[in-house]
Amino acid sequence: MSVADQGRAPARMRVVTPGFGGRLAHAGLGLAGLALLLALWWAATDLLAAEGSFARRFSPGDALPALAALVTGPDLWTHVAVSLKRVLVGLGLALLAGVPLGLLIGASRLAEAAATPAFQFLRMISPLSWMPIAVLVFGVGDAPIYFLLAFAAVWPIVLNTAAGVRQLNPHWLLLSKSLAATGWETLTRVILPGILGHVLTGLRLAIGISWIVLVPCEMLGVQAGLGYFILDTRDRLAYEQLMAVILVIGVIGYLLDTGARAVIHRFAPGS
Repeated sequence: MSVADQGRAPARMRVVTPGFGGRLAHAGLGLAGLALLLALWWAATDLLAAEGSFARRFSPGDALPALAALVTGPDLWTHVAVSLKRVLVGLGLALLAGVPLGLLIGASRLAEAAATPAFQFLRMISPLSWMPIAVLVFGVGDAPIYFLLAFAAVWPIVLNTAAGVRQLNPHWLLLSKSLAATGWETLTRVILPGILGHVLTGLRLAIGISWIVLVPCEMLGVQAGLGYFILDTRDRLAYEQLMAVILVIGVIGYLLDTGARAVIHRFAPGS
């Protein structure tokens, strides 16, 4: 066994892979939690609410059949595709802006000192408060939604990228310099692989923020998307469909986060 292998051996020994029984028990607990949530929903709308009250319109007994009807129809999937496209574009813009900014802030103390107060100030402003300005500047349509989603998603990417750069092993950079690597080679073969886990973690946080901000953003006058669909069901007084769309939003958000965790586990298992 080489010295490098000896150094890696303890790390391997610390990795504990749960067996089938453990994964089954974990899944069972998750299903029990969802069942409890469904029971609380049913109790709030069917048991505790008075007969004929407005709350009865949001009962799972009406929402779940409406969900089944929406899933088997074409309209819902059109809105889902439009919303996912907007989220992907917003995340792409956030990555294009956030990773270079994070690299700069993490590598330069001067840049960090100059940019941190402004970034912290902007980060604390709700993206939704920019909605009127976004519409005035970009007009009605997808453009203001892309701006708002990118604005919401960029901050976790910037901060996690900068943290990754600051935590890079300095010996890697010294080794790259001793091998006469160019700046581009150092960036692509040392820095970016070294901070990949941090970038992916920031991206996972950005996905969650973008998905939450998406629905109110899609109430800006567009004609498709899950946010628009919620307004449409409200205007039609189709409250069972409104609850069904809310369930769809929750399920898709959960799947997006699960996919992000799987990507992190695949490409940066130590993060």
